[in-house]
Amino acid sequence: MPDDYPHPNAAGESQTPKVVWDDSNMRMSYANVVNATSTREEVTLFFGVNKTWNASEKEFHVALTDRIVVNPFAAKRLVMLLSGVLAQYEKRYGPLDLDLRDPSATNP
Repeated sequence: MPDDYPHPNAAGESQTPKVVWDDSNMRMSYANVVNATSTREEVTLFFGVNKTWNASEKEFHVALTDRIVVNPFAAKRLVMLLSGVLAQYEKRYGPLDLDLRDPSATNP
């Protein structure tokens, strides 16, 4: 069985493998709605597009386009990654207001 763990080099430092990103099979999707559920073994993310244009309607319709299932460890890494990205975004462009109770909010 191959040993896939990083080994210390001569100086005693751990050698971390380089990640090579292969985007040859990547596809692009747009979503303005996201939801999530979980079990003990997995976290499921649902992505879709809000198809309702009139904000005064009593319900809105979301066309679900993608479902991504990850293990809890990958989900936690995703939370950490997104937290960092959004902190940089808000530092550059200002805070994002997610107060969904105010229908007059003008967030894009």
